[in-house]
Amino acid sequence: MYRLFRHILYLLLVLWGIISLLFFLFNVLPGDPVRMLTGQRVDPETLQNIRKDLGLDKPIWQQYLLYLNDLSIISLDNKKPEARYSGIEIISLGKTRLVIKSPYLRESFQTRRPVTNMIMEVLPASLFLAIFAIGIAVVIGIPLGILMALRQNSFIDKFVLSITSLGMALPSYFAAILIGWLFAFVLKDLTGLSLTGSLYEYDLDKKYLALQNIILPGITLGIRPLSVVVQLTRNSLLQEMGKNYFRTARAKGLCIREAIRKHALRNSLNPVITALSGWFASMLAGMVFVEYIFSWKGIGFMLVDGLNQYDFPVVMGCILIISIIFISMNYLTDFLYVLLDPRIRLSVNNK
Repeated sequence: MYRLFRHILYLLLVLWGIISLLFFLFNVLPGDPVRMLTGQRVDPETLQNIRKDLGLDKPIWQQYLLYLNDLSIISLDNKKPEARYSGIEIISLGKTRLVIKSPYLRESFQTRRPVTNMIMEVLPASLFLAIFAIGIAVVIGIPLGILMALRQNSFIDKFVLSITSLGMALPSYFAAILIGWLFAFVLKDLTGLSLTGSLYEYDLDKKYLALQNIILPGITLGIRPLSVVVQLTRNSLLQEMGKNYFRTARAKGLCIREAIRKHALRNSLNPVITALSGWFASMLAGMVFVEYIFSWKGIGFMLVDGLNQYDFPVVMGCILIISIIFISMNYLTDFLYVLLDPRIRLSVNNK
């Protein structure tokens, strides 16, 4: 129970720090969301009314407290009919009530649609893209790393090491431009792939799944984690193969492939899981550029679009969701550690 409470407190503190930093940074940067919404030729009275409607006429500290109140699951709210939130009332305090509700991400300045609904529409596409890229890294990277460990210092080993080193150094935005140009323009007649496209497309108002559109952005995102997985699997497996328990298994008559499968491979996967969780955060950052270049309608595309239009609720909502996914991946990594390594499981139980 104590560990669970500590993890929840850590999650809340990290999210509070991210929200606070971005909120004040957004208000310090030059730009006016009202001007972006209305244009330049608008009379001052109209501008003031729009600012009041968006809540931008209040001091920054008051806007900050109101935004925290919107995001909190326990919030202060006016009583009906002026109620802002729909939730369960806990205490009535005169004209104000204390309610339990879901976090309110407000409405987009540009479209006036709830940000939660907008994110829920594009989040599956981003998650599907990330899972596809991680899948490429795992399905290709681990077997290739095992092969390199078995063929240490061979031509294949040195060649793959050179290619993966290049893949680790290749920025996502440059890889997206290069892969898009090569496969969607130069080799378009051979591949049949398009530079732009999302998970779903429309034909005469009919929505259909367009899985071919995920190939180019998925490969682009998967290059760097694939390179890391290949090298880590190889190096970690070579270390395990040099330990006494592996030599004992070989001395008892197990062939090298069986000894790797039954003993060394499982112990060598912990660094790989660490790398995948760390690269997942890097992938979320790279996804912003990749989605925008390939016009993949995901949360990264929405984030860039929100920044271009100075749409504060959309930007904050996207970054908040990305932060929650990243922190959740760290917890999932700890859970997988316990499953893969019994020594970690024993140390946790002893605590």
